[in-house]
Amino acid sequence: MLKHSVVLMGAALMLSGCMETELASHWWKSWGDGKRDTRVASVSEGNFKVGKPYHQSGQWYSPTESYSYDETGIASWYGDQFHGKRTANGEVFDKNTLTAAHRTLQMPSLVRVTNLENGRSVVLRVNDRGPFSKGRIIDVSHQAANVLGFTNKGTARVRVQVLARESRIVAEAARKGYPPHVQMAMAYRRDAIPEGIQVASASTHELPALPAPASVTPSDIDNLNKQLYRKYPVTPTSLYIQVGSFSNVNNAILLKQKLAGIGNVNVCPPVINGQTYNRVRVGPVSSTSEADTLLSRVITAGYPNARIIVD
Repeated sequence: MLKHSVVLMGAALMLSGCMETELASHWWKSWGDGKRDTRVASVSEGNFKVGKPYHQSGQWYSPTESYSYDETGIASWYGDQFHGKRTANGEVFDKNTLTAAHRTLQMPSLVRVTNLENGRSVVLRVNDRGPFSKGRIIDVSHQAANVLGFTNKGTARVRVQVLARESRIVAEAARKGYPPHVQMAMAYRRDAIPEGIQVASASTHELPALPAPASVTPSDIDNLNKQLYRKYPVTPTSLYIQVGSFSNVNNAILLKQKLAGIGNVNVCPPVINGQTYNRVRVGPVSSTSEADTLLSRVITAGYPNARIIVD
């Protein structure tokens, strides 16, 4: 299923300061009764998929198997319209589970999504394609939006980070035909990874033991997801439209001059791993609606790859 809702920021856009994490499972009680819709199979079929480049809503996208993805931007959510239908990798979409759609990441993969406006953070399983509206970087399930605290608002400023070790495990497990809840058990149970599945460096997650994958149930994974919830301190953020990034500062200055009539344009020169990236940005603006309007103006001016970023 290709959804119709609605580059990389890099490691430099880390949340400022050292974040103190806390397991706040008491929040879970307010997220819903946890009942599963009988229209959705408890174990859905699916497979590992990256996919070929595709064209959607006037733009080309090139899916890539990535285990270093880290980006900030705007999240949206989807639910009833696609509930019970097939996702892009063949699973059944259940709006009441913690899943997400991404335009280019491999499916399945595990990402930590943090709402930068309230500090709530959960791990979501990417199993669909989208969003395709300009200015959005991820589309999360209704339940995920509820957990992250932006169901009523509709959008949120977020950071999306691939969990490298866990994503490699679920990818290999999917290739071997294991169902989604067993994939999750493999990713988070250290002593029960089946032979033939390669495990990367050790994870820092400290979680209670899960049942062996052969006996794990979707309810066990619901409990696991509660343990993966975090609550981070909130740091003020601003919205910008990033139009380009250049190693040559002269190219960045030239683009800045071309954009002078659109708004407040600046060149931000962060250094990442010894490399300077001269990023041309327009802004800041104070709201998502303002950012959407500004993004539309920039795209109309001839810069279709411009995007909204949070910094």
